[in-house]
Amino acid sequence: MGLRLYNTLTNQVEEFEPMRGPRVTFYTCGPTVYDYAHIGNFRTFLASDVLRRALEYLGYDVFQVMNLTDVGHMTEDDVADATGPDKMEVAADRLREAKKSGKLPAGVEVDPSDPFAIADFYASEFQEDARRLGIKVAIEATEGGKPEVMPRATRLIGQMIDFVKKLVESGHAYVVDNEVVYFDISTFPEYGRLSGNTLSEIQSGAGGRVEESHQAHKKHPADFMLWKVDPSHLMKWDSPWGAGYPGWHLECSVMAMSILGGDTQGMIDIHSGGEDLIFPHHECEIAQSCCASGSPDFAKYWIHSRFLLVDGEKMSKSRGTFYTAKDIFARGVSPAALRLELIKTHYRSNANFTFQGLKDSERMVKRWKAFVEEGENGPEEGANSSDLEAIETGFREAISNDLNVAGALGIINKWIGSTTEATQSDAELFRRLDRVLGVLDLESEVSTEDASGVVDVAKIEALINGRAEARKAKDFAKADAIRDELDAMGIELTDEAGGTTWARNMG
Repeated sequence: MGLRLYNTLTNQVEEFEPMRGPRVTFYTCGPTVYDYAHIGNFRTFLASDVLRRALEYLGYDVFQVMNLTDVGHMTEDDVADATGPDKMEVAADRLREAKKSGKLPAGVEVDPSDPFAIADFYASEFQEDARRLGIKVAIEATEGGKPEVMPRATRLIGQMIDFVKKLVESGHAYVVDNEVVYFDISTFPEYGRLSGNTLSEIQSGAGGRVEESHQAHKKHPADFMLWKVDPSHLMKWDSPWGAGYPGWHLECSVMAMSILGGDTQGMIDIHSGGEDLIFPHHECEIAQSCCASGSPDFAKYWIHSRFLLVDGEKMSKSRGTFYTAKDIFARGVSPAALRLELIKTHYRSNANFTFQGLKDSERMVKRWKAFVEEGENGPEEGANSSDLEAIETGFREAISNDLNVAGALGIINKWIGSTTEATQSDAELFRRLDRVLGVLDLESEVSTEDASGVVDVAKIEALINGRAEARKAKDFAKADAIRDELDAMGIELTDEAGGTTWARNMG
């Protein structure tokens, strides 16, 4: 059975047929490295990782690239010509104020006046979190000696300038007042095919990114910026149009085409990202890439993940439901459990993150590891050995059906539940299936540290359970004493409707 994927470009599930036989070129839109990545970001990146792993499990040779955006991504990016300050400027201002007030976060050792140092710091932090979560492209970049698979936008500026020059020379872009270079969307009639937007529906791409005098000279309100001359910008480079910086959309096209290459027309097999990138980012990528390469399309398959909710609602800093991966690890949650929690809901459905779900995932991981350990120390074969082929067939069918991870997990858990004695054959099969899930070899036991040394997570949970029992018995003095004990250990409690959660006190 071949792999079937939902292609946003055609709005239907299609048989996956790469353009170059078993060789698959795969580009994933990565993070903007101006802060720590949150769990919603990682839900998207993990969906792409599961797709990459599924392709490899099915016998394909995958060349995946995930970019790190470190310039040119504005804060208001829901229109083609995004507005607001550059996110790297936001990071610099945030860190500068934190340093001034003496509230620079623990572990952040970076000069707030140096945007390149800021980008280096957050890029490294992202790669570490991604590596701990088993994202293969990050492992390749940090441990496999292949940094090119996680390119930084600022390191391909020369290629971006050449790309813009080509678009200007071919009539697909134009210069306003020798300061702003715009892509002319009227030269690409297919604009809107990915998102469903039409030129008549796109009323304006205007905003605070460029001066009104330049906006007035746009050929169409939705023409988007390729290069902006701005001597005051924190990060800038010389160009034929003056010192400035590239547009966000431009960066991904150049990084994908420069590294992945493609056939003579520049197409790649797969492009993935979050659903919020369909428009304008991916729509603009398609337009400029096709016009620069002469290809009828930029990528053959477009794969998009839906949003992550927390307790049924959008993540919110004001409600205290905005979590980075580091926040979750600091609560004693293992990378294995977090990965499983973020991949177990179908990528095209909104996932609902809860701490109860994390506990369930933690238990599932422990059960799986115990099963594999028992099998590796057990007999070669057993009474269930004849069923293993059917189990793998069912797993393969689920994964091949647009990455139905939930269906695959159902097959695995039913198999484990019906097995009275795990064998070496069971363990071997599970490890083979885990090539897709990517859970078994991640950390599944996490301890936290305070000034006095290591604090056992099991002890923390036991104290929290004891406090809950004391409160239920209305022994509030005992409950308060347990809270005080946890506080002395550097553990901060949060009482919520679904129970009590905890985190290290980072103050």
